[in-house]
Amino acid sequence: MNTTIKTELQKHILDCINDGTLTNENQDEWHYYAFNLDYYIVYHSRAIEWLKTHSLDTFEAIDIVREYEINHFGEFTTDINPESIVNMLAYIYGEEILNSYDAETVEELKAQIENS
Repeated sequence: MNTTIKTELQKHILDCINDGTLTNENQDEWHYYAFNLDYYIVYHSRAIEWLKTHSLDTFEAIDIVREYEINHFGEFTTDINPESIVNMLAYIYGEEILNSYDAETVEELKAQIENS
């Protein structure tokens, strides 16, 4: 994951904390609420622009999703279109980011993100 993606997704997590989406009560499901409850990117054109902004080759992005899904679910099922691939990338990278922190409260998570 490149730095620009990490920074953007960390900001998204902070936004989810600040708007009350992530709470101490739903700590076991932070990843779900931040990256799976709703689409991260809507519209194909915005997804294509997101890939360009983060200097991600389309085929590289598809391969990241394919490898993740095969390793975790045994098969590749995401539709191959910009919106689906980018949303799955946000899901994958969001999981990676959240798992990199050792936080039990939103206050700890927020502090760790802000200090990273």
